[in-house]
Amino acid sequence: MIGSMVTFLAGVVARLNCSKLARRGSEMLQRLAERIDHSGQGRGRLHAGNGWGVPLRRGGRVSLVGAGPGEPGLLTLKGKLCLEEADVVVYDYLVNESLLTNCRPEADRIHVGKPGSYQRLSQEEINRLLIERAREGKVVVRLKGGDPFIFSRGGEEAEALAEAGIHFEVVPGVTSAIAVPSYAGIPLTHRDLASTVAFVTGNENLTKETSGIDWKAVAGMGTIVFLMGVSRLSLIVARLVEEGRDPETPVAVIQWGTLPRQKTVTGTLRDIRERVRGMRSPGIIVVGEVVRVRNRLRWFEEGMFVRETAATQTQRREAVLSKLIQPESA
Repeated sequence: MIGSMVTFLAGVVARLNCSKLARRGSEMLQRLAERIDHSGQGRGRLHAGNGWGVPLRRGGRVSLVGAGPGEPGLLTLKGKLCLEEADVVVYDYLVNESLLTNCRPEADRIHVGKPGSYQRLSQEEINRLLIERAREGKVVVRLKGGDPFIFSRGGEEAEALAEAGIHFEVVPGVTSAIAVPSYAGIPLTHRDLASTVAFVTGNENLTKETSGIDWKAVAGMGTIVFLMGVSRLSLIVARLVEEGRDPETPVAVIQWGTLPRQKTVTGTLRDIRERVRGMRSPGIIVVGEVVRVRNRLRWFEEGMFVRETAATQTQRREAVLSKLIQPESA
């Protein structure tokens, strides 16, 4: 049937007088031809990216996809489409595994491990894995928590792919630096409280001879968001106070942001270390006057709207998200 459609469309294109319509017809012909190429592999499908301005290419390629902060509903539509087309998905421990229900049953799913785990692949091994699978002609998705280019080493992976001559694309994700404070009721900017924001890694490479963080400049920002910094909270607090930040500046530490188990602890630079004693990663640290607004805006944890019972609400949310993330073939 597809072959007949291609033949018919070719005849139409040949008779078109409008150059613009001719170009459109040629593009459609190319896409249908691509379907035939892949139908011999048992799946008459187009590569992810079609319809989004990404040129069709034969052979393997890699999509660096941001999975968002954890809440399944925060995956982008394009990220979902990439998962539906993938032959191989390489994912991190912070990725919500429910997102993998978007993959075809025959797609390979490769977990690259948790930091500190003996099963974790090194960055060099991950780079090599992506390149090898792409060279096999596979459509590969590198699924990363948050956004691929925000403290996620996506830039390093993109460089390795470019050097190896592998076709790749970047699909931005909702970064936890923005989403998690929002779910905690903390606006990062506020007309009366903060006009600047800094995103800072709390997990800087300790092998570097000098810090890559300009602590004096960071301390002067209106709002400061530290990612992956819970285990180094004492160092962060000490450096900010040392560079002149008022010890009474409000601070929030948010654990497992956007998930049902989200927990937020607030305090000041003076006492936050004692307040969060025993708290573990993953977590986001927010420093600044905007933290005070949380008392009025903590919609997710406390609920400032009429709800059903907790059990009913959870069931309803899971049902809605299930519909959002299920592939069409399901």
